[in-house]
Amino acid sequence: MKNEPSKINLTDEGIASRLGGSEKMPEDMPLWMANSIIKIDRFSKWIGSIVCWILMPLIFAMTYEVLARKLFLAPTIWAYDISRFLYGALFMLGAGYALSKGVHIRADFLYRNFKTKTQGLIDFWLYILFYFPGLIVFLYMTIGFVEESIRRGERGMDTTWMPFMWPIKSCLLIGIIFLLVQGFSELLKSYWAAKKGEWPGEKK
Repeated sequence: MKNEPSKINLTDEGIASRLGGSEKMPEDMPLWMANSIIKIDRFSKWIGSIVCWILMPLIFAMTYEVLARKLFLAPTIWAYDISRFLYGALFMLGAGYALSKGVHIRADFLYRNFKTKTQGLIDFWLYILFYFPGLIVFLYMTIGFVEESIRRGERGMDTTWMPFMWPIKSCLLIGIIFLLVQGFSELLKSYWAAKKGEWPGEKK
């Protein structure tokens, strides 16, 4: 039997490919909606382009630690904390950009076979009922965590370096805000898909 990869898509990349590919919105889309989607997606892309540079000091810290430990028997007291802080910052600050590209982990073996209108309807109500309420609660709790961490001068207790914890907790707070902003764009996209049966800016 001849394979037809262009017609059959069995991976989540097929869903991700509909997102983030174009700034050309449907001609009949209200201007405010089109501008909101485009500007938010541009913002998330700009943030993603900046956040990806966190990889450089992360790679440097891990490489330095390995070389110092293996070649000179002089392990650092800071590499472990720096690596987990930078990785956490990379993960949280880049989460909004990842959402704009549709590359968060999914398990939608049924969803991918639904009609576009059905997909849009499902996404729209999931954002309304779970995504935004959950993130708003998370944001409220995180504000308290960050405020308390700064007030107490909280330090990490895993190593003798004992770095301050408020910088990484602040990244968590900022990352949630980025997710909320990008979530509004995704809500508008899902509304349009549910209404019109097409994803705005979808790659053809």
